Amino acid sequence: MAGMVDVQVNGYMGFDFNSDDLSIDGLRQACEALRADGVDHILATIITDEVGLMAGRLSKIAKACDEDPLIGSLICGLHVEGPFINETPGFVGAHPIPAVRPASIDAMQTLLDAGAGLVRLVTLAPERDADMAVTRYLSEQNIIVSAGHCDSSIEELKRAIDAGLSMFTHLGNGCPGQMHRHDNIIQRVLSLTDQLWVSFVADGIHVPFFALHNYLERIGYSRAIVTTDAMLAAGLGPGTYPMGGKEVSVDERGVTRFVGGDDSFFVGCAATFPMMLDRLRSEIGLDEATLGKLVNDNPRRLLNL
Repeated sequence: MAGMVDVQVNGYMGFDFNSDDLSIDGLRQACEALRADGVDHILATIITDEVGLMAGRLSKIAKACDEDPLIGSLICGLHVEGPFINETPGFVGAHPIPAVRPASIDAMQTLLDAGAGLVRLVTLAPERDADMAVTRYLSEQNIIVSAGHCDSSIEELKRAIDAGLSMFTHLGNGCPGQMHRHDNIIQRVLSLTDQLWVSFVADGIHVPFFALHNYLERIGYSRAIVTTDAMLAAGLGPGTYPMGGKEVSVDERGVTRFVGGDDSFFVGCAATFPMMLDRLRSEIGLDEATLGKLVNDNPRRLLNL
């Protein structure tokens, strides 16, 4: 399937978008690999770190988009995931806890300035955004605000929606393995899906296929978006790969974890869109029209492409 749009890509085929050593040539090679896999556009994703470091990475990618036609065509925008997320273990996922901070307009503006107008999507925790000020600030600039890595109450989610929140990032992930059986972030979001886009990492590892099928049926195929949340090992297969001063292992199933670290969370995803589509066909039985909504039509509507 061609023409796909991925709203969350952290790296690809050996290249890490969050590395300070990323070169324009490496970024171009990643984009070439994505285009070969049928991807038309992505949001290059920069995750939690010190604000100055995040700004430098955003600026580097924005500059590359301006200088290289292929990069500028494939990267249609930037996704800032953090640092305004919930620092509680489980909810924080693989994001570095010391760099997590409450949302502030000043810090957000630093990141927006670095992105040179390319920031299209920001993932934050509504409970870390006092009075929903940053959510409102971004929404007023037509930047998509997505909740994620959060434990927002139903009231906080509703207030965030009133302030402009319109999406939830990778539902079923960025949360602990054990939560309250009824009152948990997944159930709260499912109760509000008439007002939210919802993205999923659909490799069958991040969310079991039976659960993913249930979620998709509840949300409807016109409000759901499949993303890879790809990291540098995407498309490389099993092995051990350097990433951010650590090592990430990818096993035969495609499970990604820090070597010697906490195994309660995944470190991005090693699957590609073609791999996910094959699994969605075989495990859930989705037809081509439905797959097209999840990886093409819906993300294009979200981003107004």
